[in-house]
Amino acid sequence: MISHPEKPFWLERYRSSIFFFLIVLSLAGIYASQKVPISVFPETNFPRVVIGVDNGVMPVEQMQVTITKPIEDAMNSVPGLATVRSNTSRGSAEVSLFFDWNMDMFRTLQLVDAALSKVRQTLPATAVITTNRLTFATFPIIGYSLTSDTLSQTELWELATYTLKPPLNRVSGVSMVTVQGGKVPEFHIVPNMARLQATNVTILDIVNAVQASNIVDSPGLYEENHQLILGLVGAQAHDADQLGRLVVKATASGTAVRVSDVATVQPGVLPVYTTVTADNHAAVLMNITRQPSSNTVAVADAVSAQVEQLKKNLPAGVQMKLYYDQAELVRESIRSVRDAIMIGLLLACVILFLFLGDWSSSLVAGLVIPVTVAITVLVLWAIGQSFNLMTLGGLAAAIGLVIDDAIVVVENIVLHRDTGQSRANAARLALKEISAPLVGSTITPVVVFLPLVAVTGVTGSFFRALAITMTVALLTSLLLAVTWTPALSLALLRDHKNGEEGKRHEEHHGKLMTRVIATHHRVLAWSLARPAMLLGICALLVVGTYAGYRALGSDLLPEMDEGGFILDYIMPAGSSLTETNRVLEHVNRILHSMPEVDSTSRRTGLQMGLAAVTEANTGDMTVRLKKSRDRGIDEVIADARAQIKKAEPELDVEFIQVLQDMINDLSNAPEPIQIKLFCDNFAVLDDVAPRVGDAISKIPGVVSVENGIENTISGSGTNFQVDPVVAARLGFTPQEVAEDATSILDGVNTTDPLIANGRPYTIRVRLGDETRRSLDAMQNTVFNSATGKLATLGSLAQVTQLPPQNQIRRENLQRLVTVTAQLEGTDLGSAIARVQQTVDAMHLPSSVRIEYGGTYQEQQQSFRQLLQVLLLSLALVFGVLLMEFRNLYAPIAILTSSVLSISGVVLALLVTRTTFNVASFMGLIMVIGIVAKNGILLLDADERYRRDGGSAYDAMMHAAQRRLRPILMTATAAICGMLPLAFALGSGSQMLQPLAIAVIGGLVVSMLLSLIVTPVV
Repeated sequence: MISHPEKPFWLERYRSSIFFFLIVLSLAGIYASQKVPISVFPETNFPRVVIGVDNGVMPVEQMQVTITKPIEDAMNSVPGLATVRSNTSRGSAEVSLFFDWNMDMFRTLQLVDAALSKVRQTLPATAVITTNRLTFATFPIIGYSLTSDTLSQTELWELATYTLKPPLNRVSGVSMVTVQGGKVPEFHIVPNMARLQATNVTILDIVNAVQASNIVDSPGLYEENHQLILGLVGAQAHDADQLGRLVVKATASGTAVRVSDVATVQPGVLPVYTTVTADNHAAVLMNITRQPSSNTVAVADAVSAQVEQLKKNLPAGVQMKLYYDQAELVRESIRSVRDAIMIGLLLACVILFLFLGDWSSSLVAGLVIPVTVAITVLVLWAIGQSFNLMTLGGLAAAIGLVIDDAIVVVENIVLHRDTGQSRANAARLALKEISAPLVGSTITPVVVFLPLVAVTGVTGSFFRALAITMTVALLTSLLLAVTWTPALSLALLRDHKNGEEGKRHEEHHGKLMTRVIATHHRVLAWSLARPAMLLGICALLVVGTYAGYRALGSDLLPEMDEGGFILDYIMPAGSSLTETNRVLEHVNRILHSMPEVDSTSRRTGLQMGLAAVTEANTGDMTVRLKKSRDRGIDEVIADARAQIKKAEPELDVEFIQVLQDMINDLSNAPEPIQIKLFCDNFAVLDDVAPRVGDAISKIPGVVSVENGIENTISGSGTNFQVDPVVAARLGFTPQEVAEDATSILDGVNTTDPLIANGRPYTIRVRLGDETRRSLDAMQNTVFNSATGKLATLGSLAQVTQLPPQNQIRRENLQRLVTVTAQLEGTDLGSAIARVQQTVDAMHLPSSVRIEYGGTYQEQQQSFRQLLQVLLLSLALVFGVLLMEFRNLYAPIAILTSSVLSISGVVLALLVTRTTFNVASFMGLIMVIGIVAKNGILLLDADERYRRDGGSAYDAMMHAAQRRLRPILMTATAAICGMLPLAFALGSGSQMLQPLAIAVIGGLVVSMLLSLIVTPVV
């Protein structure tokens, strides 16, 4: 018989090709890392559209009936609509539409606009309506303040609007630049009442004359000298003099009465009912938002570079200062997660060296991490993911897991090498022995993440990105474990040592594990001999786990230290701008007296984010903290709250961090505690809501309570009720009276602006300041009618004082009042339980229906969905194990250990005083898959030994002892990989700290369970 030489091991033949392709993929991943967009959170299509309405100062009830309700009714025709919420104030309204999470929001926005266009013709012509689809890109990523001791607020506004805004708008990736504050320049026509009466000119005459004259029109085109020439006709004014020369009317003798004959034309400003400051100086703020698909850091860097160029040409005395920079948190978060990856890699390699006692095998297993990371980044770039807290956190969390497969392969190769095999034979035997269980053990944690696809809300959006990252990393590590790792072993692993030197090495290596192996042998033998007693211990573990879970506090998302916060404030209803400014200036001094505060910026009558309903007694302050400080942000906020409430008790304040505020706004859960009180009778709500607010304000840890009544008052009003009979007798029409009254207060705008130097300026007919200094001055102002008769405003209208009006809030067309509160020094779950007990004990009227919304509602929804994910994950893992082992005993044994490992999760959260939130829940789900990996490797070895003829007891003892070292190595490496995240080193890492703590706790307990409980079951 002719003997054919045995073919060399396939890895030896293709080793060079494997190295080449994987190195190319790694280099491509490094290149892709420079191209992947960077942001704080994954891009999310929040299913929310906000319709904002501005209609001057129309009364609340009229706004509700004529504008808000028709819009609400029209929106019911839009497919996928889940909830409609509206907030109506005087002159403004906000209708929030919430849709199913699976809706295409681009198309939905078009459908909303279409439904709005149908109802638009029935709404008042004066209503200005905007629609916005809310995303993370809706909110500013960077903000600058402009202050000056030399320029006026008007000049500062023009500098921001016409000099700085255009070049910033042109920066690649910038979506919009919003200018807040300053004084908008206008041209004011100030009538002289005596001259008006002498010439029989009315306010309406001036307005109509300006609108009729300040025009430019084209009658058409004509030809001359072989050219086509545009004809223009008009009397458009381009400065105050030209505006003054416009003719109002002609007298009977044919004399022209010009604007300047009956009024003074002068520069003016838009009536100001807002205040904007930076570090307690009047300021103009410039907020820059990015395009949805752009890179936060790249856009912020480009804007910063452009600003540095613009600063060189700023007028003397103008300060342009950064007051908010989201990219700073992104940079620090990426830096901290990158450091966590590097520290995890280093610790994992140290663990390998300690267990294997061989630097070459440690290097072989350790090199799988950078290659896995590079290829994972390449895949993330290819599928359109960004670098954010979730994807980078997924990479950091995966470090300890991706090395598991490499550890198992290297440990197996080293074991065969130490029996005297060559490197090639050792690799071939190791792959043959371990490939099948390796695939099964990697697929198991992957299928755990599959149900996350169905999770909606903030939880699904955030942790889906983490799951995708970890899935890609785990599958890549499996591919590398059967190619890259054994190929490196052929190249780098040292040959087996012969002679006394090799024997000494084996003895030394054996001594390291001797005590552990012996202890494990005794404990396992005891457990196998006493299964009933072990079952009792497991039962006690289950009971203890449940008790520990009940003792845990709960939250929605982990708290982060963002380096700054937003202070939302509300002054008592009807507070003047002067009084509001006085109080807020004091608050600003309090904040700046705190050593941690770096800078502040304030908006009164405005907000940093998107807000359609904002009263003049409300606003917010952005507080930026110093990087180096001794106290955490929670301590700073608690101190600021205590000082402000003591110094200015009439000021209601709420504190929240910027990104947390952003997430809450997008999900419309702005407060942790939100008690919704529904009732058709508002008088009942007006009585019940304050009582509920007072009751929950006495609960420890519940702060910043707003009862939904006092914080929604728009302020008092004055009604000038025109008597048509009296007005007609005096020669006035109600429209004339309304125009005359408007000319005293806000002034009457003309339709076309004055164009000067290429800039538009509103023309406003407004009486002098003396006419609006008091109500008496307004009532005694004398006007003349078109018929030439004279009358005071007080004689034409009956003046009555109106009580303050509450904003009207509705949800799904039902009237409600919302009592809200924030938390300090307590968790959400404990606080809401005490709140519910307190409210239940009040025995509210049966006509009042109560719902708990806000962050609590979002938390409950997330927990329900994650519980479904957990149950479905267990089912999928069981299915994978059933396919792997083709019997029921192995899956049941492995899942028993996995479920019991939850005790480690609960214990770790209790010891570290970490709340149970969606991040720790995700860690619990991950533990199920990770623990199953070790069980697969153990029971696969047990089956193999049984096939070789061993008894059930001997096979299990042999398998447990054989898999002891790789199980300890993989679990310890995974724990070390998670440690940097568990210690939350750096900004942003707090988001995944509970996940890391949960996984570490589960892994510590799982080592014991996998090696003791799984064999017994």
